[in-house]
Amino acid sequence: MTETRRERDLLGEREVPVGALWGVHTLRALENFPLARRPVHRALVHAFGVVKGACALTNQRLGAWAADPLKGETIVRACAEMAGGQLDEHVVVDALQGGAGTSTNMNVNEVLANRALQILGEPLGQYQRVSPLDDINLHQSTNDTFPTALRVAGLWLLAALEKEVVVLQEAFQQKEKAFAHIVKVGRTEMQDAVLITLGREMGAYAEALTRDRWRIYKCSERLRVVNLGGTAIGTGLGAPRAFIFQVVDALSQLTGLSVARAENLVEATQNADVFAEVSGILKACAVNLLKISSDLRLLSSGPEAGLGEIKLPARQAGSSIMPGKVNPVIPEAVSQAALLVMAHDAAIAQACAAGSLELNPFLPLVAHCLLDSLDLLARAAGILCRFCVQDMTADEEHCRAHVQASTAVVTALVARVGYEAACTIANRASERRCSIREVVLADGILSEQEFDELTTPEAVCRLGSPERGGEP
Repeated sequence: MTETRRERDLLGEREVPVGALWGVHTLRALENFPLARRPVHRALVHAFGVVKGACALTNQRLGAWAADPLKGETIVRACAEMAGGQLDEHVVVDALQGGAGTSTNMNVNEVLANRALQILGEPLGQYQRVSPLDDINLHQSTNDTFPTALRVAGLWLLAALEKEVVVLQEAFQQKEKAFAHIVKVGRTEMQDAVLITLGREMGAYAEALTRDRWRIYKCSERLRVVNLGGTAIGTGLGAPRAFIFQVVDALSQLTGLSVARAENLVEATQNADVFAEVSGILKACAVNLLKISSDLRLLSSGPEAGLGEIKLPARQAGSSIMPGKVNPVIPEAVSQAALLVMAHDAAIAQACAAGSLELNPFLPLVAHCLLDSLDLLARAAGILCRFCVQDMTADEEHCRAHVQASTAVVTALVARVGYEAACTIANRASERRCSIREVVLADGILSEQEFDELTTPEAVCRLGSPERGGEP
């Protein structure tokens, strides 16, 4: 049988595994919430470490443990270990839980208390020397530490996402240059429309990702305002004024983040709309990744019986029954990640709206979905760049063949011959079953040089029509 120790809480005594760094509060949470079957996000655990560390440093400076200085030093050390990922395996509560995150806060408090006791050479669970509540949670509440930790974790993951988006943006910019000379058919509503260059299509994707990069920066602005020091409902109940004014500065020093205390701590504790706003902005990034991935699949389709204008890197065999088939698995995987982020956004919006009066009880769901979305987007952008875009190539012959076979070419001639004449040319090409070029040259409408000048990469990318606008 597993050896146990006895711990007590409000509801009575329970047996806890003797070597566990968590305690009775965590035990009850494990029994009560077998939901996601996933622990809370590791970034949230690390963020809790720095939040608790900031609180411990502030309490230490204010003389909370003046009678036992070694205790304060040990608590700060334990917090640093949690922030550094050394205590991850001990934060075991389910990601989805009732109580607005109290189970996570108490799991953290118990682990930090027991780790401090361990360092001090004291028995685990003997909280007279270091208490999860009276020491680790001193001058705090779940209601200010959990949302603050969520913001810190979000800021960290936003920085990681921005790096991946920038690299993906740059990869498309490189393809914009590499494919600038390739004229192809542009399509609207899945139908041949006008000529464009493959480079310009790639440049459009890069521009969309540039907006995502700016949006991510704006997300960071939203998350920098924290309610730490507000305790239960933002009034700072039970916390000295000196603690409230100093603790956020300590958090900034520990994290290197320019976090700031909310001017209205009650409002910041009560409302969670900031998380809904950030999630909505992340959804826009997911929208772009889904659109780009869908386009890459379409442009690479076939390759013989489809568009086949680009070639994606072959990542794995595509079928257990169709020899030689290679599927666009990376864009497909990225599409699924994007769709899940959109679903997370819907859950976050509803969870943020479902708060009541002075608190939102559903922040664990917000944390689960928001941090997962950040991870998904960063990883999706990363694999799309490294496993797909960087080694993507153009099939110039396919692009050229499509141009020659398509009536889209005739649009390039409108400025020179007029719309009605262009329609006549298109009809003749259809009737004769030949190309637009062949009709134009055979009927003496344009010379070969004139036709080629109207369909060069420079011509099809020119803004407007110089013949009508009078500009060079």
